[in-house]
Amino acid sequence: MPYLFTSESVSEGHPDKVADQISDALIDNFLAFDKDSKVACETLVTTGLTVLSGEVKSEAYLDVQQIARDVINKIGYTKGEYMFDGNSCGVISAIHEQSPDINQGVDRGNPEEQGAGDQGMMFGYATNETDDYMPLALNISHKLLKELAELRRENKELTYLRPDAKSQVTIEYSDDNVPQRIDSIVVSTQHDDFDEEGKMLAKIKEDIINILIPRVKAQLKPEIQKLFNDKIKYHINPTGKFVIGGPHGDTGLTGRKIIVDTYGGKGAHGGGAFSGKDPSKVDRSAAYATRHIAKNMVAAGVADEILIQVSYAIGVVEPMGIFVNTYGKSHVDMSDGEIAEKVAEVFDMRPFAIENRLKLRNPIYSETAAYGHMGRKNEVVTKEFKAVDGTVVTKEVELFPWEKLDYVDKVKEAFNI
Repeated sequence: MPYLFTSESVSEGHPDKVADQISDALIDNFLAFDKDSKVACETLVTTGLTVLSGEVKSEAYLDVQQIARDVINKIGYTKGEYMFDGNSCGVISAIHEQSPDINQGVDRGNPEEQGAGDQGMMFGYATNETDDYMPLALNISHKLLKELAELRRENKELTYLRPDAKSQVTIEYSDDNVPQRIDSIVVSTQHDDFDEEGKMLAKIKEDIINILIPRVKAQLKPEIQKLFNDKIKYHINPTGKFVIGGPHGDTGLTGRKIIVDTYGGKGAHGGGAFSGKDPSKVDRSAAYATRHIAKNMVAAGVADEILIQVSYAIGVVEPMGIFVNTYGKSHVDMSDGEIAEKVAEVFDMRPFAIENRLKLRNPIYSETAAYGHMGRKNEVVTKEFKAVDGTVVTKEVELFPWEKLDYVDKVKEAFNI
């Protein structure tokens, strides 16, 4: 029997994502000036206020308040009427030094013996239903909000848009798990006040369906474009008025959108958030490493869909174990347990090895903090960071290295494909 599956996304102006972006901007700045920084920082944003907290061990000294303001302004919270803007909101820092009890389990005399920064399990997932090996409903949900943000910045056709927004896409699948059609699309976007609420709702719905949807559709392959149809149920700002939004509408906290950050509910999630954590925290680094494994395994033809789990104990170098689920879609004559053993041979999952393999001690995290950490474009960019004394550091870094298909040949060789 056909079934429906739904994924959601939230915009860069969503309060939780504002918090994520501030936390990751702090990570990037600490790493830019001291690559050995150990950071775990959380951000809270609410009406007129930003609170920074967490633990840091670093040689770098930063103007954390200015970093937070710059992020808020870049997102688009620049007007007093939003009741939260980068120039006037209060910024309080309660960041303090990392506990030596934690640090002694991570730092070792031999860097290769670096222990895991925490216990826990992390998951990576990939499917061949899209070019970026991501679930289709999440892929479209992210694209809707990225394009909506682009329309907001263009400020030509949808001049009433404000930064906060959410999307949701429901897709009908056949019994054999093939997407058949888009069943429904939900878009809720913050907007300026209109003189007449009835005209406001009609105008926003018309613009989303006739301007936003075609722009997103044009980015998709023809076979996915065919999933759009005249019977899609559109729910545009279904609660009605959405003038009050962002941190003034809801308090935002780092790490509250972990499913948006990963696979939209497909696969699994270990429960640990990513943003605000340096790569010694396996919540982040091992989640990226398992995505790297899963994507390369599917690209190599091991399976059409795959889930990888790895687990750690705090301060222990080797992972507790690796688990693989191919959902019965494997193309190799091996059990999932045997595939897991082979994965452990091909991919070194010690924390230090992950950091090196994926070049994670670089300031590459601000870009991850909105529109998902997975399925993104792997590219080299140049970034600038300014110290308190005015010194400018320029770094050429590789974004989203866990999205590289650089292990496909090694996987094929290991599995005799």
